[in-house]
Amino acid sequence: MNADDLARRIVVRHREAGYLRLELPAEIGHSAAVAAIDASLRQVTGVYRVAFYAAQRRLVVSFDAHVCTAADVARALKGCLHALPEGEAGSVPVTMPEHAAAPLAARVTPALQDAARQARRAFGQLRRRIEALRQPKAPPGSLQAKLQPMLANALTEKAIINFLNDLVAFYLVKVHWELISQRWLKNPVKHADAWLTVFYLMFLLVRYRKAIAAEATKPVAVEPA
Repeated sequence: MNADDLARRIVVRHREAGYLRLELPAEIGHSAAVAAIDASLRQVTGVYRVAFYAAQRRLVVSFDAHVCTAADVARALKGCLHALPEGEAGSVPVTMPEHAAAPLAARVTPALQDAARQARRAFGQLRRRIEALRQPKAPPGSLQAKLQPMLANALTEKAIINFLNDLVAFYLVKVHWELISQRWLKNPVKHADAWLTVFYLMFLLVRYRKAIAAEATKPVAVEPA
């Protein structure tokens, strides 16, 4: 079998990002050749599923489009055509069972696994630094000892939520500033629904802040021993 002739006779039936369905020539539709093709394609980084359907001579390849491309799959397929084993005379193509989908962790490429490990390490270092800031260890009376409680309060969950709420409010004002200055202020009656929405959102924000302040100043009840 000539590899170039076989490559020209492979027909692309369907192609999309991360998916390729091919029709193979009858000469390489036997189980031995398909097994060799399967082994070769699984060496391509990003390919996580290969299936062959003998009745239609269809080869289905699923791959991570962010890691490899259909051209990489095609090159790997063409590269293995010259070394495919020949089927026995009179042999009938056998359906190759579809490979079970591997768990997500098994399908992640080594590069992605390494990136995940680095991200976890970076987050761990950041968390340790934040914890170090929240636990005063500086000498009493020093500037660091005075600043650490302020930093600890600024890194609490409530403080972060308050900051994000303020950030969203400023962002909404920035996005709608042209509407506010050019339309809503010039004709407030016509845009009464917009003003009602603004007042309601401000009411919710103020009420939330008051509830947080009241909770912070609420005395803690101590049960008698």
